[in-house]
Amino acid sequence: MFKRKLSAGDWLLILVNLIPLYYVWFEGWNASEVFLVYCLETVIIGVINVLKMACVTLFVKKTDDWQNGGTSSKQSGWFFIFFFIVHYGFFVFVQTQIFFAVSRLIPNGSFFANYAKIPALLGHNGKLMLLIFVVYYTVQNFIDFFMSGNYKTISMGRLMFEPYMRIFVQQFVVILGGIFLGFGAGKIFMLIFIIAKIFFELFVNFNRLLAIAEKRQQLKNERENKS
Repeated sequence: MFKRKLSAGDWLLILVNLIPLYYVWFEGWNASEVFLVYCLETVIIGVINVLKMACVTLFVKKTDDWQNGGTSSKQSGWFFIFFFIVHYGFFVFVQTQIFFAVSRLIPNGSFFANYAKIPALLGHNGKLMLLIFVVYYTVQNFIDFFMSGNYKTISMGRLMFEPYMRIFVQQFVVILGGIFLGFGAGKIFMLIFIIAKIFFELFVNFNRLLAIAEKRQQLKNERENKS
């Protein structure tokens, strides 16, 4: 369940998360802008995951096993991608709406008006941090997913669900941080948030947990097929 050693990507993760912490505490960055970027981190990870799934579908496997209610069927990789976009998109929508409500960053308005205000709320520093996160996740996935050869063997089901465990923990803390923003304690909670985020990202082996869950599901399906 826990990682035994840190990779180069893990050390890069520490650096990427310490940068906004430093600038919020010592350079006067707005904690609200930084928390908004962490909220949008969910979108970045989702978009990159769609690109990974598309690459696997185009260059490795066009179909894969789809598990549904104990039954298995072959489905196109594009079906997995469509399902992920709809399911993950709904998750992002709910998460952002909760964050907007508890942080009070965006006054009540129409659906499109709320999201249209995000670029202005990010400000210059927030946009810079968002760019850093985009570059980080792009480089990390290029190394961990493509250069390692993981894209050749991973199942579409596991790839589809990879972001959820990590993002669920992260966004729960982001929403909690939004509550502190509403009370003007964003700077203090920023420190707590970064420490918690680094701990879960570095020391909890989410990929290992997913591999165990996938293996158990495969064994369950094999037993059901035999019976």
